[in-house]
Amino acid sequence: MTDLVPRATARLASFSRGRSRARKSSFVLCFSVILSLTTPATADSQEFPAGEPITPIPQHIDLEPAKVKLGKLLFSDSRLSGGNGLSCASCHALHYGFSDGLAISRGLPGAPGVTNTPTLFNVGFNALLNWAGQMKTLDYQADGVVERASTMGAKWPEVIQALKNDRALITSFSDAYSDGLKRENVIDALVQYERSLITPDAPFDKYLRGNEGAISPEAKEGYRLFKDYGCISCHQGVNVGGNMLQVFGIFGTPDAALHGSTTQGSAQGSGISDKQPVFRVPSLRNVAETAPYFHDGSAKTLREAIDTMAVFQLGRSLTTSESTRIEAFLRSLTGNYQNVPVGDLGK
Repeated sequence: MTDLVPRATARLASFSRGRSRARKSSFVLCFSVILSLTTPATADSQEFPAGEPITPIPQHIDLEPAKVKLGKLLFSDSRLSGGNGLSCASCHALHYGFSDGLAISRGLPGAPGVTNTPTLFNVGFNALLNWAGQMKTLDYQADGVVERASTMGAKWPEVIQALKNDRALITSFSDAYSDGLKRENVIDALVQYERSLITPDAPFDKYLRGNEGAISPEAKEGYRLFKDYGCISCHQGVNVGGNMLQVFGIFGTPDAALHGSTTQGSAQGSGISDKQPVFRVPSLRNVAETAPYFHDGSAKTLREAIDTMAVFQLGRSLTTSESTRIEAFLRSLTGNYQNVPVGDLGK
């Protein structure tokens, strides 16, 4: 482990050397990139091409089946919303790539949502959570979402009491946890389930593992452009993002950033910019299946998102051919959930 930081730093330097000013601007939080390259997920012990900034989703991670099963039940349990009729699954649906397909999350009466709902697929590989990146762990996220007014709007004491009225659930918790049904264990079960939501074996992952024919020549060229034009400086690591904060609108101001640093969902007090909105860089895993895009869902299609990012984050206009090739690469990041392609879930 000790030699990984110098190697990661050298890798970052190789990415930025000779690139455009857009590339250099993207390294505002290069330490977060180093984090993604030096913090291993629970992964397969396979060797991958040296120097690649993206690594495959592991085909298996070690979790306790009883806790995962319990977490799956709780994920769809509306009792966690204290009578508001919602569950985690209300906003993270399988057939929407564990998002909700909406531009802005519904929220609750009197506390409407303000941002697009991020996917939970591969969420365990993110170093930062939510659009503002203020959540650092899944435990913290699961704990807070229950009582947040715009998500579940409940109170933990009432939630635990409601769950304790369920004898079958009490038995399941006693089987999975030595100290039974309690707040900390409800949170842990949810986290164990969320960590299980991995989508390995995307065509691009197979390509990284040595199968040259797993992706098209168009996708290979798109990956080259993705690296050469600087996209990779923010979207890298096992989750192709999810591990750093970045300004939205390095070269000009997109419509979705007109409110500057007060833009809904943006990070406050990040130290990166006092004038521009700052967001967690989203993962691009399964991105073709999680439209609409950006914090406000303003990009309806993947092509629109690609072109907007090129103009405002890289300072360049892509040709139709370039956009098509980058899109082909991004589509190759669609993996399988429990051996079913993500795009076929719910069909």
